[in-house]
Amino acid sequence: MPSTVPHALIAAQVQAALEEDVGTGDLTALLVPERPAHAVLSTREDGVLCGRAWFDEVFTQLDPNAHITWRAQDGDRIAAGMVLCELEGPARALLTGERTAINFLQTLSGTATLARRYADAVAHTKAQVLDTRKTLPGLRLAQKYAVRCGGCTNHRIGLYDGVLIKENHIAAAGSIANAIARASEVAAGRMVEIEVETLAELEEALAAGASRVLLDNFAPEDLGAAVRYNAGRALLEASGGITLANVGRYAETGVDFLSVGELTKSLHALDLSLRFSLI
Repeated sequence: MPSTVPHALIAAQVQAALEEDVGTGDLTALLVPERPAHAVLSTREDGVLCGRAWFDEVFTQLDPNAHITWRAQDGDRIAAGMVLCELEGPARALLTGERTAINFLQTLSGTATLARRYADAVAHTKAQVLDTRKTLPGLRLAQKYAVRCGGCTNHRIGLYDGVLIKENHIAAAGSIANAIARASEVAAGRMVEIEVETLAELEEALAAGASRVLLDNFAPEDLGAAVRYNAGRALLEASGGITLANVGRYAETGVDFLSVGELTKSLHALDLSLRFSLI
């Protein structure tokens, strides 16, 4: 799966990460002779690969003579012990870039791996698992891309590309109907979604013409009742209390979407290993 993140952003993220790590120079790399080297990157655990563009960019910025041969694509399932890629290039550049490159790859692969587990858990239903804005600062587009690599779906990217009306917005507007009407004016042509906490509020939102409703902290049995009452009038999204252990049960209620903050905020980085040898 090719990266959908603009290259300029990837390059800037890599540059900042290298500046943070290398600073005025890699002192330890000076212990290594300036000779060509070969390295093999492998995974110690099963998962889903994501982040090749960031990994490649690290070595491109350090030394354009570095060459990487990949054996897996972003979005591929990978198994423990599998070789992911081989690298050849100046030994010092490979050693200097090792940690930064792996940091990007293990982080994004961890997000993609968790997303794949959620996607697999609801594959027998029509529901799609969505991410949220609970992302690592500065890596939102990268993590949103990783979520797609894992088979889940992106919600809005930020505050600028969609409206999510929550309790405080409703209070400020005076009512659910007023909030929906105002949102339709200021965000014409964009997603407008309203959060409700009870079946009575769902009724009010539907009466006001809501096309997408977020059912917050509904128990599965209440979600089922909401789906039946809705009868296809609006898209329904569930959030709150959804975990990998129970996501299948929530999906089976018939809702269209399940939003899960854990996809991007509770990260387990994939365990990767890079081994070098001088040529």
